[in-house]
Amino acid sequence: MRAWLQLTVPEFLALSAEDVAARLAYAQAGRHATLELAQRNAWVAMAVGLRGALAMPEAADWTLLLEYDLLRLEKRIDAVLLTDRAVIVLEWKDRAARFASADRRQVEDYALDLHDFHAGCRAHPVVPVLVAAVAPDTRFAPPLIWQGVPPPLAVNARQLGGRLLEILRSIGAPPQPMRAEAWLAAPYRPVPGVLEAAAMLFDRHRSAAMVEARADAANLTRTTDAVLRAIGEARAKDERVVIFVTGIPGAGKTLCGLNIVFGALRESGAAFLTGNAPLVAVLREDLRRRSGGRTDQARTALQNVHRFLEHHVLRPEEVPEARIIVFDEAQRAWDQTQATRDTQRRVSRLTRSEPAHMLDILARHEGWCALVALIGQGQEINTGEAGLAEWARVIAERPEWRALAAPGHISGDRLALDDALDLTVPMRSVRHGHGARWVDAMLRGEAAEAAEIARDGLPFQVTRDLEAMRTALRGYARGQRRAGLVASSGAKRLRAEGLGTQLPEVENWFLDRWPDIRASDALETTATEYDCQGLELDVVGLCWGGDLLRGPRGWLVQRFGGTRWRTVHRPETRGFFLNKYRVLLTRARYETVIWVPRGSDPAEPFHDATRPRAAFDAVADYLQRCGAGELPHGAAAAPAEPLPDHA
Repeated sequence: MRAWLQLTVPEFLALSAEDVAARLAYAQAGRHATLELAQRNAWVAMAVGLRGALAMPEAADWTLLLEYDLLRLEKRIDAVLLTDRAVIVLEWKDRAARFASADRRQVEDYALDLHDFHAGCRAHPVVPVLVAAVAPDTRFAPPLIWQGVPPPLAVNARQLGGRLLEILRSIGAPPQPMRAEAWLAAPYRPVPGVLEAAAMLFDRHRSAAMVEARADAANLTRTTDAVLRAIGEARAKDERVVIFVTGIPGAGKTLCGLNIVFGALRESGAAFLTGNAPLVAVLREDLRRRSGGRTDQARTALQNVHRFLEHHVLRPEEVPEARIIVFDEAQRAWDQTQATRDTQRRVSRLTRSEPAHMLDILARHEGWCALVALIGQGQEINTGEAGLAEWARVIAERPEWRALAAPGHISGDRLALDDALDLTVPMRSVRHGHGARWVDAMLRGEAAEAAEIARDGLPFQVTRDLEAMRTALRGYARGQRRAGLVASSGAKRLRAEGLGTQLPEVENWFLDRWPDIRASDALETTATEYDCQGLELDVVGLCWGGDLLRGPRGWLVQRFGGTRWRTVHRPETRGFFLNKYRVLLTRARYETVIWVPRGSDPAEPFHDATRPRAAFDAVADYLQRCGAGELPHGAAAAPAEPLPDHA
């Protein structure tokens, strides 16, 4: 049961406020939490207020849930009322004399979470209500349509009972009344984001409950179990094994790796290595903030793979601390040319490819060891990324290593196959499971195939107006949801549109919130594919650049240098450019708004040939032929559509 205390309204009214607080305190003690006097007093005050509001005949058949646990948000709803026609979410501010905007967003976020992830909320409104106990009286202003999650309503404690009746009368009696028993039995299956999942796994007291409840359990548990079996077999046989976990964008590869490092193999000292420096920085900072500054375990478990390799190459006798390593985005490991190349920022200490060094360093352990290589399909985005071919080559040269993978991804003599190692269920997109398929068909130039996929609905909309995109993103980012702008690193001429500024510290961009101007939801700066790969936002504004336009023969791939664009002809490099947009188009958990600039018309007095209007028009037309919707003028958040039950 997710609620700390579940009562019918008559049962609740039969208890004193002190009895209610005592039962909640007992529930809190069972969750390894200490009780503060201020919390107990707040419970007593809320119980007193609710007793006054619910002491009416109309509430006799309602059910009251106190301290309802929202696993994904690591927070609890003060109270949930189950009526015959609506789920009412109450956030109680006992001493509040005003309705703070932060409190409105908080209760709205709670309601959105229930609507999106609780199967019992599909057919009835989920109404967020902020109770500021001693605030001034308010007037009732119902929405035009009671559907999904309406904007939060505000009321003081004295008005609450009457306001509840006004809400229910405005909604009207449904064809099928909601039954509390059915609602309580319906599954709550939250889909965590990467940061939320890492925090939950890092917290020993909450990780088991999160893994049990979340919607990705069937998808990730199957793969995690396959990895654990392979590691167990390697340990039993004293062998060295590379386990390849493959998956489509948004299928949960990073979550799978974090599951292994912070979950099942926490006590084994497994390490999570990635060349994605922003991912390491954001995860570490997020865990530091949530843990009150404790970072030792996070720093040991989350490491930059390039620094790890250079450290151990310079210390050939040092055995790595971890016998089990998870290598995130392993398809992006550098080949020998890139690994050994000096740059302006570093002098390389490597002599071979990163896959070769990784296996040799891990093999310094006596006996068994395991490397879990997470492979993103279609996400190589830069020259020098070795891909699976280099991994196959270095394994073939080292007979002491064997490999395990899903069929069809890698070949070799010492390769075992396991279907469970391929993550094929998209998890990032909460409402639409086919977004990654649409992106793939669209980027391949298959407009008819993309349009067919879009027939079932699509979380992509197109606009030519930058301010309209910003307005829509702010509307879609309801509650605590986070919006942000992304753009290709090759979109150099977005500077002409006022988007040429550098991203601030990536930790601030992903973790801070407006009015901090460094935050993503300030909508002032764009994150590139390098900044956001492996991470995500709730709603995304993709700023389309001149590096990928439509021409008579399909995609026109370009690189900007000096004062003009230069066409890219090399197939491998063209693939990198397409993959950049694949990464950017699969960052959103909810909606993605694609802004295609209007460009410059040759008839204009100061025509800019680097921003050709006809080519941008062709991009917008193509996206709409593929099924992307047109963002309505003045669009804001539409009521969320009911979701299918999560498996």
